[in-house]
Amino acid sequence: MAERCVKVYPVFERLWHWTQMVLIMVLVFTGFGMNGVHSIIPFKPAVMLHTIAALVLLVVWIFATFWLFTTGTWRQFVPRIEGLIQVGRYYAWGVFRGEEHPHQKVYWRKHNPLQVAAYFGLKMFIFPAIWSTGILYLTYNFWAGPSGSGTLSVIAQIHLGAAYAIAAFVIIHLYLLTLGHGFRAHVRPMIDGYEQIDLTPEQEAYLETNEPDRLREPKASRQKPPQAA
Repeated sequence: MAERCVKVYPVFERLWHWTQMVLIMVLVFTGFGMNGVHSIIPFKPAVMLHTIAALVLLVVWIFATFWLFTTGTWRQFVPRIEGLIQVGRYYAWGVFRGEEHPHQKVYWRKHNPLQVAAYFGLKMFIFPAIWSTGILYLTYNFWAGPSGSGTLSVIAQIHLGAAYAIAAFVIIHLYLLTLGHGFRAHVRPMIDGYEQIDLTPEQEAYLETNEPDRLREPKASRQKPPQAA
């Protein structure tokens, strides 16, 4: 395989990522304010902003889900056991000893096994939990009877628990961005779309011929790095 700088994150995926990040930050901030964690924003404006951000994010996720399935990108998020233990050990131990990351990015797998497992858990469990409870909370007056306060309390606790899980994921995600090659190197691919990945000769030939714009520089213009003295 040859390592090339390839555009692996298209414009839509990058816009989806940053839009989702901003909206989740708004939801976490307003949600914790509504639950008394802070008093930076009054309750009523917090409720209004929280509801608007949630509805906008729901629309973004509907479009993102359609894009994932129509482009086949959903396959990137199918979890696998192979390499999971090695990557977990690297983040828990090896990264502090200067070891190389055990996962090599390839054209058809841009996320390492630990990332895939985390995204799968979010998309299949945490996000459905927070969306279903949030919608039930918003529509409480339409379905709840005289004895619905107990049910509403359970819904609120599940919603809050899912929110804390998402907040924990964001904190861990930001922390991991500081490891290895550093924060800037990890964030840059989500800005310009390009990342260093391994290509088979067949994949490299296909991109050179059919999608040269996805390669940062043509094959002919690449220069060999200077040899060490």
